[in-house]
Amino acid sequence: MRPTQIDPNSYELQLAEKTTRLGALFDRFDVPTLEVFKSEPLHYRMRAEFRVWHDKDDLFHIMFDNHNKEKYRVDYFPPASTLINEVMADLIQLLRVNDVARRKLFQIDYLSTLSGEIVVSLLYHKVLDETWQTQMNLVLAELRKHYRIDIVGRARKQKLLLDKDFVTEQLPVAGKTFKFKQIENSFTQPNASVNSKMIEWALDVTKSSEGDLLELYCGLGNFSIPMAQNFDKVLATEISKTSVAAAQINIAHNNVENVTILRMSSEEFVEAQAGTRQFNRLQDVELSEYNCQTVLVDPPRAGLDDETVKMVQQYDNIVYISCNPETLADNLQVLCKTHDVSRFALFDQFPYTHHVEAGVYLTRK
Repeated sequence: MRPTQIDPNSYELQLAEKTTRLGALFDRFDVPTLEVFKSEPLHYRMRAEFRVWHDKDDLFHIMFDNHNKEKYRVDYFPPASTLINEVMADLIQLLRVNDVARRKLFQIDYLSTLSGEIVVSLLYHKVLDETWQTQMNLVLAELRKHYRIDIVGRARKQKLLLDKDFVTEQLPVAGKTFKFKQIENSFTQPNASVNSKMIEWALDVTKSSEGDLLELYCGLGNFSIPMAQNFDKVLATEISKTSVAAAQINIAHNNVENVTILRMSSEEFVEAQAGTRQFNRLQDVELSEYNCQTVLVDPPRAGLDDETVKMVQQYDNIVYISCNPETLADNLQVLCKTHDVSRFALFDQFPYTHHVEAGVYLTRK
């Protein structure tokens, strides 16, 4: 089924299928009752990417069918936020009649927020010059009559800002609102309402925690900043320079004073903690001053590598958020030798697809 043809009346059925499938995958482990966190059935995605098709004087968004790879026109996209749908309709109309702005345009990416801000990235097969900037500023001015919007132009080895390249999300979490700077072309959680539920779940499972928290793969501080309230201190790692810079700004935005971000991969942190390698980035950080009894990991689809799994086992409590239950199950075969699964959750970040986001909270045996 194409995303443009989703039926919200089928949402509960598809969620039930995911629940059954996830339960069967983890049946070999002694897991508690699965906690299920639903998505909104429509307009749940804060991000969307489309190719652009030129047909004589016409111009429109397209996607490709997963089965036959054929292109199809997209004028309305039910999974995307209402804001994205409104902007994509108005933007394509303005681009369609602007020869400079539309020439060699091949893709449009949208990043929206619950706070009402949106940034749009236009990708081109041409060099972007002053003429392009002049014409796009006219387009932007027209759109800003109705939207809190920014536009970024991208071409090979080129990135042009008409103003700024980020939005500021205001995310409701457990009765509080957290501000997050989100930069275009960087990772953000796609389903904002389910993201709030994931953070709330992580807060709940760690509400009685003692000591400090270590987080690997912290991104822009999505978990570490809200979860700082449950711990004395938070030590977080992230390899992306862009995400680390955004995380530092987000720490300041939210007036959090007990979070430290290190620009390191999980593999590097394992080496640093073991003392097998020295890092200049740790000159101002004394790892021995942290009493981390809990670790939170939200790894990429490949899951945790073997050395990181061994390192994670050293902590009494493990919060594991996974975008790939298969690699989570692989990791649990090792982790469950030393820990029990105390909480087990499904977060439906990607309705109407086979993708499932899972969460487990493990405590030492």
